[in-house]
Amino acid sequence: MKLWVDGGLHDAATARVSVLDHGLTVGDGIFETVKATAGRTFALTRHLERLARSARGLGLPEPDLDEVRRACAAVLEANPMALGRLRITYTGGLSPLGSERGDTGPTLVVALGEASRRPDSTAVITVPWTRNERGALTGLKTTSYAENVVALARAHEHGASEALFANTVGQLCEGTGSNVFVVVGGRLLTPPVSSGCLAGITRALAAEWTGAEEADLPLDVLERADEVFLTSTLRDVQAVHRIDGRQLAGAPGPVTAKAMRVFDERAASDLDP
Repeated sequence: MKLWVDGGLHDAATARVSVLDHGLTVGDGIFETVKATAGRTFALTRHLERLARSARGLGLPEPDLDEVRRACAAVLEANPMALGRLRITYTGGLSPLGSERGDTGPTLVVALGEASRRPDSTAVITVPWTRNERGALTGLKTTSYAENVVALARAHEHGASEALFANTVGQLCEGTGSNVFVVVGGRLLTPPVSSGCLAGITRALAAEWTGAEEADLPLDVLERADEVFLTSTLRDVQAVHRIDGRQLAGAPGPVTAKAMRVFDERAASDLDP
């Protein structure tokens, strides 16, 4: 396995990032996960645009997106696989031990890991912790992910693949690495980004291609929604068949099944929508 570190390809066993990198010591970094099928990326332009937005939000230097594209291409060429998770990580670089950022410049790492197609449906839980819709990092895809690690571990303990958060005012927000859609009274709805959720790439495409509406939703909408599905880079559109102790019989339901079909068709017809 070869990966890209600061300007070139390296064997995974010998690739090095400083132990004093700010991404390691304080989580000062951003990232993107891009789906790659047989060496071809999906929605790379949208992912790179969000990478740049996250960098600006975190106060990092603007990433050289041409270099990032070259790094992605080199890593994909060096590691052929049927379905991969292409991970772009961009950090504050070598810095003092503390919150102050150093002046040596950022670190760029691009790596690829094998992935498998997700099941058509999954189980989720809700967790007691909240997303802060007014936080400094809200809407940024940062490497400060420990909160998600804890919530996802809770989900796995309960036989689920994802944990869903409310925000500080009790509205449905998002999962640890996914966005959520619900069907209520025949309407397909998803929380707005003002709820504190990440502006997911798959979320945006699914909403555009299905006509879903944004709406502020209480967390307990999950107790009465007719259908629920998740979206993310590697889930695409995935039905939910259980929420906590509630079973959603017949998942994927008709609205979700149509969304899954439409997403697959549109994504296959345009790899960089």
